[in-house]
Amino acid sequence: MTDKIQLVIVDDHPLFREGLIQTLRAEPDFEIVGEAGTADEAVRLAGELLPDVVLLDITLPGGGLNAACSIAATSPVIKIVMLTASEAEEDVLAALKSGARGYILKGVSGRELVKIVRDVYAGEAYVTPSLAASLLSEMSGLPGPAPSDDPRDGLTERERGILEKVAAGLSNKEIAAQLFLSEKTVKHYMTNILQKLHVRNRVEAALVAQKMARPPAPAAPR
Repeated sequence: MTDKIQLVIVDDHPLFREGLIQTLRAEPDFEIVGEAGTADEAVRLAGELLPDVVLLDITLPGGGLNAACSIAATSPVIKIVMLTASEAEEDVLAALKSGARGYILKGVSGRELVKIVRDVYAGEAYVTPSLAASLLSEMSGLPGPAPSDDPRDGLTERERGILEKVAAGLSNKEIAAQLFLSEKTVKHYMTNILQKLHVRNRVEAALVAQKMARPPAPAAPR
């Protein structure tokens, strides 16, 4: 059996959030790992849990778009889907530019929502058809985090720790055991690390880690 798709649900209306959770939890390949009602909570849970997908409303306390920006910058492996009542074109564009991979109106059926979440998880982008006609050209240019001159700048403390263990030759399974994490969580962190360092595999990441740990060469005497 394959791993379940892990989701965090973020909406400031408890009744709607609970109904959404019940709908998604009924799917055998979905696992709800967290829920929140504010942008700050969404960012915190995304960083702590590193789910596969985060469903976000735009009109959260603290701003759903702000949460999307933060999550996309710190955890690019997470797929962000906006689930909102707003049909404003500027909100759709802002959501996509913030890093969202999907934009769904709240009138969607449960069955359709489940399909969309699976499609976005698989790497597709989605905008509710009634809003999509003038936006399709935007979807090919969804932004990622800007590259940094210093690869360490984008790594969290947890990611640095995992990278050091990769450089020491540990496998994901060994790292998971040492850090009391699941192997899937470590894989998620590794995907984040590879994207942030702009490298293709563990070997290149380990080389970057070794370079980060190496003290700078002393300046030649004049």
